[in-house]
Amino acid sequence: GLVDRKMLLMALATIRAETEGFVPISEFVSKFNTEKTPFDKYDKGTAKGKELGNTQIGDGPRYRGRGFVQLTGRFNYQTVGDQLRIDLASQPELANESSIAGLILAQFLSNSRSNILEASANGDLRTARGLVNGGSHGLERFIDAFKKGEEVVPDF
Repeated sequence: GLVDRKMLLMALATIRAETEGFVPISEFVSKFNTEKTPFDKYDKGTAKGKELGNTQIGDGPRYRGRGFVQLTGRFNYQTVGDQLRIDLASQPELANESSIAGLILAQFLSNSRSNILEASANGDLRTARGLVNGGSHGLERFIDAFKKGEEVVPDF
């Protein structure tokens, strides 16, 4: 479904912002996701865990960000996995396999396609980035990659 220039640029800029390269990765431990044990800020009983649909103790580390889009949370693993007919909920590590990470990225972007296209048409890359990331993490890298892509990727 990423068949137009803006969505292709969105995909490439997302990969740049989320992974720094074209290799799917797992989320690193940081102050944003860890208080005492890795990814405990995502676990059941936390505000972020609730937002991510994490319903069991241990869901935080189990459903940490992975892949090109840094798919995070039980809800997203279940939803995108169902859309792709891949059991990501019981095998979350599959999100780091390159071919599956690419499908996840495409599906995740496709799910927000109309809002992404509207934001990018208005030049609002902050909103476009937020539709994927939920915030502005990696915004500078995202904007840089998107704008470079606009310079080199021809219209099609």
